[in-house]
Amino acid sequence: MSGTFVTFEGIEGSGKSTQAARLAERLRRSGREVVLTREPGGTPLGRQLRALLLRTGSPVLPEAELLLYAADRAQHVGETIAPALARGAAVLCDRFLDATLAYQGVARGLGTEAVLSLHRRPPLDLRPKRTVLLDLDPEAALARARGRDAARMDEPDEGRFEAEPLAFHRKVREGYLRLAGAEPERVRVVAAAGSESAVEAAVLQEVLDLFPDLRGSA
Repeated sequence: MSGTFVTFEGIEGSGKSTQAARLAERLRRSGREVVLTREPGGTPLGRQLRALLLRTGSPVLPEAELLLYAADRAQHVGETIAPALARGAAVLCDRFLDATLAYQGVARGLGTEAVLSLHRRPPLDLRPKRTVLLDLDPEAALARARGRDAARMDEPDEGRFEAEPLAFHRKVREGYLRLAGAEPERVRVVAAAGSESAVEAAVLQEVLDLFPDLRGSA
């Protein structure tokens, strides 16, 4: 595939969506085709699955949660991501496989092998070229996320993960940092505690090798 696939990861409230959107705008100004997408919910089917997975108070067993995320991802890759990469687009995705490894594999206790075993055959064998991990203290991130959800009007019921206890989010962060330690070339850790502009500048430094035409905008 000729396009460039970059994912954004991090715990709730770490700023993934904001930074993905900022990089997308920068790339569009440089003349690139950009597909900005997210998981779950990057396709019409995915939006239905998103409602099931994120609705506050919706009881979902960890095993069912894992399979629903895999179903969302299979549809997402086949319908949106792979065609865009084949066209040569830059695809920026808010969450991908690493989220499932950290949340379901580590924090839910299913084990990373249970997740990876579902992702070894097409279309789920796709991997990003670069992953930006926005790292933030879980207590601060959760306060951000819960405040955001209280003010959000477009998706008011998407608070199931924000309702999890702080200990859960600490496990997720530990899972993410473990992944970064295992694949430092792909997964780049960016401290997310600063201003949006400062974090954007740090993110840009971690992707300039993929998008050298952005050097003048750094």
